[in-house]
Amino acid sequence: MITGYKSLSCGLLGQHLGHSYSVQIHRALADYPYRLIELEDENAVGAFLESRNFDALNVTIPYKRTVLPYLTRISEEARRIGAVNTIRKEKNGELSGYNTDYYGFSYLVRRTGLQIRGAKVLILGSGGASLTAQTVCRDMGASRVLVISRSGPDNYQTISRHADADVIINATPVGMYPSNGDIPVDLSLFPNLCGVLDMIYNPFRTKLLFEAEKHSIPCSNGLPMLAAQAKQACEIFLSDGTALPDEVNEDIIRQVDNMTRNLILIGMPGCGKTTVGKRLAEATGRTFVDADLELEKTFGRSIPSIFQTDGKDAFRRMETEVLRDLCKRSALVIATGGGAVETPENYELLRQNGKVIWLTRDLSALPLDGRPISQSTPVEEIFRRRKSLYEFFSDYTVSNDCPPERTVQTILEDLRI
Repeated sequence: MITGYKSLSCGLLGQHLGHSYSVQIHRALADYPYRLIELEDENAVGAFLESRNFDALNVTIPYKRTVLPYLTRISEEARRIGAVNTIRKEKNGELSGYNTDYYGFSYLVRRTGLQIRGAKVLILGSGGASLTAQTVCRDMGASRVLVISRSGPDNYQTISRHADADVIINATPVGMYPSNGDIPVDLSLFPNLCGVLDMIYNPFRTKLLFEAEKHSIPCSNGLPMLAAQAKQACEIFLSDGTALPDEVNEDIIRQVDNMTRNLILIGMPGCGKTTVGKRLAEATGRTFVDADLELEKTFGRSIPSIFQTDGKDAFRRMETEVLRDLCKRSALVIATGGGAVETPENYELLRQNGKVIWLTRDLSALPLDGRPISQSTPVEEIFRRRKSLYEFFSDYTVSNDCPPERTVQTILEDLRI
């Protein structure tokens, strides 16, 4: 963190900012105060800018164009894109506008390793994020940059005529929280794809990115772009020529990831997910949720009662419904039921915002009380059936054949938290 700038007044100007990570990011960059400034309409934006009650601002949806008439100077990137996302008040009170999304998106492309030069690029959406992607891709030498919109000449009904596309960039909010699971296009229509970028960063993995991974296509979410544009905005805020190395971008990505990703515990019934989960939540400042208890609270019945009255299949459907809601959220530690991995749909639910940790324990140490499946089927048989699923679902495997404090420490070390 850069220090010595506590007198600066900075913030993020937008309409709905409840899920923004900007405060955490800028507090990690420098010691200037940074606040969220939610304004409901364009008139309020104009009045705020004219008040000059700030030193520097970031600007987000839907005001990146609204601010243009109030600026005395606009950077070359912002002029070409037609949108501003960073404003600095100069010593004479005039306002200068910049677009650090240009640098942010350029960093995202380079970090993912995509070859844009000579590529045919499809950009989904025609808003401000799309304008940034269009400008960068043209500057990087794309052979064609086509914008897919709902009503333009290239639209979602005619998109199949561009099946030879090399890169797809999602610049729409389709798939963004809370509409997790939505997808803007079917990637199977594009056999030549060598890259997919989704400018969304919440959830960490959108349905579009899951599909890219299934097809082994290099892909990335928008978090690297968010980090990089904030780094350059910080440099503009400081206005004294301070330059931060690109390595700062990776520090921000890691910090945001550590602050926001869910830590999800899977494993056999009785392996210690609840005990470890509570201590892991305390160690990381997250909220602990036991998915089984959440299920019982949601449906007003105990799990043994659900099994006895409705059967296993009904229970699994209820479990998925609960996980669908829980896993949309961020900064949780979630202890799942032992059989959550038996439902294929749960794979993407758990991993969209989570790092999945498989807790193992010697089978002879697993308790059976209050566990309907464990009481009706030998534990060894249950483990044989689920072992490959635990392996498939998980990012990390940690033994819990030790005191829970040591297990938690191992998890923190493995995840670099």
